[in-house]
Formats: sequence, structure tokens, C-alpha cells
Amino acid sequence: MNLLTLLMIAGVIFIIAYFTYGKYLDRKLGVDPNRPTPANTMADGVDYVVAKKPVLLGHHFATIAGGGPIVGPISAVVFGWIPAVLWIIIGSIFIGGVHDYASLQASIRHKAQSIGTIIKEYIGKRGQTLFLAFSIATLALIVGVFVILVRDTFVAVPEAATASVLFIGVAIIFGFVVNQLRMNFVLASVLGVIAMLGSVWAGLNYPLQLSGTTWVIILLIYAYLASVMPVWILLQPRDYLNAFLLYGMIGGAALGIIFANPTIKMAGFTGFHNDTLGYMFPILFITIACGAVSGFHSLVSSGTTAKQLDNERNGRFITYGGMLLEGFLAIIAVGAVAYLSQADFAARMAELNGPIGTFSAGVGFFMSHWGIPEATATTFTALTASAFLMTTLDSATRLGKYAVQEFAETRVPALQNNHIATGIIVIGAGALAVSGTWSAVWPLFGSANQMLGALALLAVSAWLIKKGVRAWFAIIPMIFMFLITLAALLVLIKTNFTNENYFLMVSAFILFVLCIFLVIEAWRSLTSSNPKDSSINV
Repeated sequence: MNLLTLLMIAGVIFIIAYFTYGKYLDRKLGVDPNRPTPANTMADGVDYVVAKKPVLLGHHFATIAGGGPIVGPISAVVFGWIPAVLWIIIGSIFIGGVHDYASLQASIRHKAQSIGTIIKEYIGKRGQTLFLAFSIATLALIVGVFVILVRDTFVAVPEAATASVLFIGVAIIFGFVVNQLRMNFVLASVLGVIAMLGSVWAGLNYPLQLSGTTWVIILLIYAYLASVMPVWILLQPRDYLNAFLLYGMIGGAALGIIFANPTIKMAGFTGFHNDTLGYMFPILFITIACGAVSGFHSLVSSGTTAKQLDNERNGRFITYGGMLLEGFLAIIAVGAVAYLSQADFAARMAELNGPIGTFSAGVGFFMSHWGIPEATATTFTALTASAFLMTTLDSATRLGKYAVQEFAETRVPALQNNHIATGIIVIGAGALAVSGTWSAVWPLFGSANQMLGALALLAVSAWLIKKGVRAWFAIIPMIFMFLITLAALLVLIKTNFTNENYFLMVSAFILFVLCIFLVIEAWRSLTSSNPKDSSINV
């Protein structure tokens, strides 16, 4: 089988799913384009800010994509490319897309509040406490693992470091001229993209070489500053402009695959056990997180996207469509290594220091077939990947701040301070960043992330059940995700104990216990009261 055929099949399936299953979700969730959104009714110029549809798609997609749909799929192909592709396609359509879209709509109906607030209303205050504790731990994990990935990328590809630093300046200027000077949006976008290309050129010519420790410190300071700034200054414009890089990379890779038309050489299936990762069940499903389903997405949907959505009818395009686009990116990531033999893949992973470098080399090879020098294309891909690692880093820190503030609201009011709440996440992430390499932390991140997805589906299911909606489209994925991630956490507790990594072992144990208690709370809530009359069309 050649890679172009695989890419076309996946693309067609995703398009059909968007216009069929996506519309089905519209009906089940009772989407009403005439109902005002919180971005309009609660606008405050800081967090509740109406965003144009393309801007919000750029922000949302750039935030959820990050490095997850690259790192996860490339790590998981040790089981063969067929299991990875099947999980990406099925997961994106029936689990990840449902999770992202339902989380957004549930938040919109509750004044763009978090999933934790929804759990408090439909499951109880203890449930909210447990969920927020889990969310804070997970977000600290996310920030920690992405600090490691960005650090390693910047050390290996210093050109990416220069471009990423310049991107920040471009984004701040773009946010100022659009929101304060009211420059024409299209003109500002064109100038912004040109400035970003100039940053790429500067990166290629003036690489910024610093030590790994220095980058960890700089990245944590950056995450802190991005979290406390108003969203329109940095987060929103940076994500919007960065999305053009990602669109360009996806388009360039797809075009390169068309010209190169490579044959898939990697084994379709290598077996149910791998010496590095362990057993395919449940490890495959937590290794490929963001490319199929990711609990982090629910925090984005309900944490920042819901506060910027201009109309409910655009929710499917931004969240369900965004998830399918991320699934397509994950398929490209698989393709970036599937043209190699299993032995060549292992050698390249070792030589290029992990999945980001391996992905960049694969996409660079494809793009070279339509005229771009392979070295330039490889560097551009690495620059793009690093930009999106940074995007996840700053957004996760901001979402972590929200979770700490919500947790502290009636418990420790002093922790609601912007700087203190952000500092808690940054300090926790810093501790994780020095606890091991990305390969050691990634499985724990994947488990926590997928369990967070199960908990978000639990919250959505509770909301829909109490409204009298037949919610099997959310309940079945929820049950599956609970089984997968509880099993994975047990495996990680054992593995990290065997490897004497007691910090990660204890972290996995705490997450497991939190989850069990939250499931018990949910069960008690859902079996102790009757559903209310539904105001949603079923």
C-alpha cells in the first residue's frame, strides 16, 4: 500500500464524518444559533472576548494540536502502523470529536464555566473537588512534559528557538494593532504571516544556542507571563498566526506525499507486546492521546474557546472539525515514518533524539519532492512543531491557573490571585521537567490526559442525563476511556516501581485514587435522582 492512498482514505472518512455524525451531534446537543453566547453577554475584554471564526479556529486548533498528534502516533507505531491508524480514525470521530464538541456546548450553556463547575452542579461539590484536583495535576503534567519537549527541540534545532522567540513579538504586535488600533483584519493577517516568515528566515540564519537548563527556566517564565496577560495580547493572536504555519506544514506534507508517492515499508502489525512500551492494550490508547482523544481538549473547549465563541452554530466547525483536522495531522505523522522499515525507524529515532526530529526529517523528505531543499524543509517543519509545543505550553498554564482559582474559590481564597495560581502550576511543572526525559513522563501524561477525557465525558453525560437526553453517544466512549486509563495507570504504577522512578510511581497512584473516588461520586449522583425534563431536542 502507498502512503497517498492511506492519506486519501483517511481524509474522505473525516469529511464524511463531519457532515454526518457531526450534524447528528448538533441535534443531540440542541445547538441553537439564536441563543446568545457568553462571549457576547459577558464580554470583559480579558477572558470573555468575541473572536472571529477563523481566529477562534486558529486559537483552538493550535492549542489542542501542539506536539501531541506528532509525538504520540510516532511513538505508537512500534506496534505497527495499522493499529495506530485505526485508533486515530475511530477515536477522532466517535470519541475525541464527541468529547471536544460536547464539552464546548456544555460549557456554553453554563456561562462558559469549566467542566468542574458542571460536575459540581450535576454530580456534587465533592465531585468537583476531586475533578479539579485531577485537572490541576494533569495540567502540571502537560506543562512539564511540553517544557521537556520544547527544551530538547530548541537544543537540537537552535534555529527553532530564534523563530519561536520572534513569533512571540509578532503575536503581541498583531494583537495590539487589531484590538487597539483596529487595523483591517485581513491586512493585519497578511502582514502577520509575512512577519512570521521573516522570523523563520531569521531563525535559519541566526540560531539561538542555549543550554537545556537555561531553556527550562526561560520557558517556565514565558508560561507564567502568558498566563497572567489578557488573552488578546498574546494567547489569541499567537495561536491564530501559528495556525497558518501548521496549515502550511500540513498542506506542504500532503503535497509532498502526492509528488513522492512513497510506499509504506513499515510493518502493519508487529505484535501485541513491545519491549519498550509493553502491551498494546492499554498502552496504545494512552500513547496516541491528542491524535484520537485528549482530556486537555475539554479544558480548552470549556476554558478559553467557550469564552470566545460568537455563535453556537460555529461550535461544530471549531471543535469537532478541529479534532478531525488533528486526526488528519496524526495520520501524516504516522506517514512521516511509515515509509521507513522498522529498523530504519528505530535508528532515526535514536539519531534525531525522539519523535519531533524524526517527524521533521520525514516531512522534510516529502516536501523536497516539490522543489524545496530537504534541509530547509526539515528545519521549517521543526520550527513549526516547536511553535505548537509552545502554544500548548502557554495555554495549559493558563488553564491550570483557572483550575487552581476555581478550586480555591470557597476553600483558600488567597490562591485565587492570578500570580499565585499561575505560580503553583509553573512550580509543579518545573519539578516534573527535571524528573525524567520526555519518554519517561509521556506515558503518565497520556494516562492522566485520557482519564481527564473520561471525566469530561462523565460530566457531559451527567448533564445530558439530567436533561433527559439519550446520551449513549457520550456514555459508551466514557466507559471505554475509563477502562483503558485505569488499566494504564495500574501498569505505570508497576513499571515505575520496577524502574525505581518513585516520583512518577506515586504520581500515577495519586491519579488512580482520585479517579476511583470521582467515579464513586458520579455513580451515587446519577443513581440517586431522576432526570429533569429535557429542554433539548432529542
